[in-house]
Amino acid sequence: MDLKRINEHVSVSGQIQPEDIAALKEAGFTAIINNRPDDESPDQPASAEIEVAAKAAGLDYYAIPLGREGVSPDMVEKTKSVLEGSAGPVFCFCRSGARSTTLWALSQAGDMDASEIISQAAEAGYDMSHLAGHLSR
Repeated sequence: MDLKRINEHVSVSGQIQPEDIAALKEAGFTAIINNRPDDESPDQPASAEIEVAAKAAGLDYYAIPLGREGVSPDMVEKTKSVLEGSAGPVFCFCRSGARSTTLWALSQAGDMDASEIISQAAEAGYDMSHLAGHLSR
């Protein structure tokens, strides 16, 4: 698991396995957001498997899959709601972490300056500069 910290409240990575949940709990995360739709890859565990492991570890679990249909306002709002309602740090994952970072970035529009969103994403290794127009609302 290649965890990338965006800020003190949000970290992202690529695909995780159910056995990674214990390390996430130990690292202090209180919630997990899965941004990867089921069945993208044959070696990918089902969302339900990760959810069972997360809940068994006492972590909140949310599935907000971002697939080929693209980002919707509902996905952005759900992400914002989870981030604002979490009791501690939130861990988000997809195939590479890029979709998770995109949803985080869009969920922060209007609350954070666009340049700060882009900067935090860049420090984690994700280029969100193409979203600048959407982040300046």
